[in-house]
Amino acid sequence: MSQLHAVPTAVTDLEIGMFVTALDRPWIETPFLVEGFYVTSQADIDEVEKHCKFVYVDVYRCRLGAGRRNSRVVGAAGQKGATIPLPQEPALETIKFRQRSATAIAEMFPHRKLKPFEDSSTFGGELAVARPVYAEVLRAYRQMMEAYRAGGRLDVSGVREVVNPMVESVIRNPDACVWLACSKDEQSYTWGHSAGASVWAVALGRQLGLPRVDLQRLAMGALLLDVGKLKVPEALLLKRERLTPGEFQLIKSHVEFGLQMLEGTGILSRSVTDMLEFHHERHGGHGYPRGIAGNDIPVFGRIAAIVDCYDAITSRRPYAPPMSPSHAVKQLYAWRDIDFDAELVEEFIQAIGIYPAGTLVELSNGEVGVATAGYRTRRLRPQLLLVLDRDKKPYASPRPLDLLAVTHDQDGKPLEIATSLEPGSFGVDPVTLVV
Repeated sequence: MSQLHAVPTAVTDLEIGMFVTALDRPWIETPFLVEGFYVTSQADIDEVEKHCKFVYVDVYRCRLGAGRRNSRVVGAAGQKGATIPLPQEPALETIKFRQRSATAIAEMFPHRKLKPFEDSSTFGGELAVARPVYAEVLRAYRQMMEAYRAGGRLDVSGVREVVNPMVESVIRNPDACVWLACSKDEQSYTWGHSAGASVWAVALGRQLGLPRVDLQRLAMGALLLDVGKLKVPEALLLKRERLTPGEFQLIKSHVEFGLQMLEGTGILSRSVTDMLEFHHERHGGHGYPRGIAGNDIPVFGRIAAIVDCYDAITSRRPYAPPMSPSHAVKQLYAWRDIDFDAELVEEFIQAIGIYPAGTLVELSNGEVGVATAGYRTRRLRPQLLLVLDRDKKPYASPRPLDLLAVTHDQDGKPLEIATSLEPGSFGVDPVTLVV
């Protein structure tokens, strides 16, 4: 979203012909599954008003003749013309983390002994182990889906067996599984999203220092977040057009469906069921199905909300293109204390970094590379594998580059990451690279 062209506008000020380019909440929490649309009728305005107080209007894409370029902002009490604090997407350099309060984190997890983890393997060494482990998670989840569709019964025994090796890989070094989780295509979104959310959940749990058993629960819970969608018609899940209110309500019912399906599976962990039950609740109370807020949302549900959202917006979905990881991180940071628990958002960003392993980036000299390591501790200058030269032509083999050590290019100009790229840009698939 261009901050130069996008004007925050009260929903009550929307007019036919305006182009809505962003909302005051994540797109995935509304029926508007196409990220950006023209207002074509009063019915459109009425529908937006059900979900948002204000939106962002792209003033250069409005179909209003000369166009309105002075949209008003609604105040906290609803007065037109007043301004309210809006969640602005920050620059990466300005993302600041409060000093971690061990007490605050410990209060989220009473009766647990939190202990920090240290890497015990290298990225390259762990990747060789993680590839087959992650592939097994994808296979087992897909097999579970197919078995349910064939017999109407949810059998989680297969995914139980493959979760623990993935957890152990993330414990040793999260870089490898994070790398693999960054690559998903539209066709495999359903199971790829579940596996990706599982990796992000374990990475966050590892950052928090949760015991191994909790990491296993996080992995299992994240894998099963969307299992209730197996009861939703697949055509509806793949629909590219805006959902009707009835269709959106059916999709929202996947939470209830999932809880029902868990009965009889042998999963008794309250942490796992909390993840399913509360992963669409939001910090400000505008989520579903209960509309509860803040600390009333169980902490495992709060974790599930973050990882589910992050993986969804960085994935290529049938109805929306993926965000780059750094863009998604900026969005999460902007949404803290609005949609998500601020402490957990900051811990999540610390866990995955600004440029997670597997993130495609373009350098200031035009070269394209993939982040591999250092992304957790050197947020803006990770280690990379360069794959394309300045003219976007592939190198014969990937070239390692440590941005902390190399600060200038061959022309003596400062060398830094100019932007992160959407997954698959320039035809680069990080998973296929030989590391």
